Amino acid sequence: MHINLEETQEKKPKKFYQLLYVQVIFAIALGVALGYYYPETGEKMQPLGDGFIKLIKMVISPVIFLTVSTGIAGMNDLKKVGRVAGKAFSYFIFFSTLALVVGLIVSHFIQPGKGLNIDPATLDSSQISKYVKAAEESDLKSFVFNIIPDSLFQPLVGDIILQVLFVAILFGVGLALTGEKSKPVTEFLNACMIPVFKIVAILMKLAPIGAFGAIAFTIGKFGIESLKNLFGLVLTFYFTSFIFISVILGFVAKLNGFNIFKFIAYIKEEVFLVLGTSSSEPALPGMMSKLTNMGCEKSVVGLVIPTGYSFNLDGTNIYMTLSALFIAQACNIDLSATQMATLLGVAILSSKGAAGVTGAGFITLAATLAVVPDIPIAGMTLILGIDKFMSECRALTNVIGNGVATVVVSNWEGQLDKEQMNRVLNGEK
Repeated sequence: MHINLEETQEKKPKKFYQLLYVQVIFAIALGVALGYYYPETGEKMQPLGDGFIKLIKMVISPVIFLTVSTGIAGMNDLKKVGRVAGKAFSYFIFFSTLALVVGLIVSHFIQPGKGLNIDPATLDSSQISKYVKAAEESDLKSFVFNIIPDSLFQPLVGDIILQVLFVAILFGVGLALTGEKSKPVTEFLNACMIPVFKIVAILMKLAPIGAFGAIAFTIGKFGIESLKNLFGLVLTFYFTSFIFISVILGFVAKLNGFNIFKFIAYIKEEVFLVLGTSSSEPALPGMMSKLTNMGCEKSVVGLVIPTGYSFNLDGTNIYMTLSALFIAQACNIDLSATQMATLLGVAILSSKGAAGVTGAGFITLAATLAVVPDIPIAGMTLILGIDKFMSECRALTNVIGNGVATVVVSNWEGQLDKEQMNRVLNGEK
């Protein structure tokens, strides 16, 4: 049963100003202008952005549960679940590590922190204490136990994606193993998807308001002026992410029969939504819908996208190694090849340990630096003020990376309708 946002909306052609992504772009421009010229008023717009994200979070759990459980229930071979998961995690591990390496290499050669000559002793680390504490608490044991909910249906009223995914897989397997006896339940869940996705479509109409509030708050509170001193780091991060998406993911896309730029154009609503809200979560329902509509098998989409939101954070990984070397360069600390290799090894582990944690980018950086004493953890205060401006790029890269991962795993599994994909990406649908 394929349900997407387009099916829950009217089919008649829309005028350009009625298109969601056009409205979001316009809202972002207004938000930037308000935050820049009237910063105090811009700061007061925060509830609009936070409220929209909270509304989307409200429907993420049922969307994932319904999509995954019904997808698995419809599988004839349950071995496929393990096979898809294995292929997905292989992809995640390789490209997450590659993203860390790319960030390390680019930062080493461009050296955005060189010349700042910061004395670590003069830095006030109290501002980052909460991130350090969160990093200390995000060990492997707590991470694993956090996946297991206290009750079967608790995740449906929570916002921990991995718990929802865990329960959805178990419930889907239960439906598949009981076959005809559970058919009424499966049909009921399939029917529930129609109103749930209709709710998503309704909420998405509020996206321009959410984007306006979020960007107005960011510009109003932090100010574009805060970018001046650390412009080199921000520019380097955006450049590195662009190279990763266009070259590395572009090559992967080509190997699997599609063009990365056509794919990005196809998900432009989600791209601008992420850009406006600085969060990848509002794009999750739309991404799942569009990937299914594009020709990916629903069960594969349901397994790969939610898991990737915790384990395939390409943008966050680029940010981690790039920022770590920036701090070292700013504090005039020369790292040897062995020290950089140690940094990379620790980052590979810490990036998985804090998966699914709110503010994971900054927390995983704190966790990495805490284990690598060569780089002062207090140096994180240097990038705290501009972290919000880099969060957009982190989220964008994460969303695009997970979209590509889903198409690739679907292709590997032989569950990708390439004719449908080409029609959709070429605008022929």
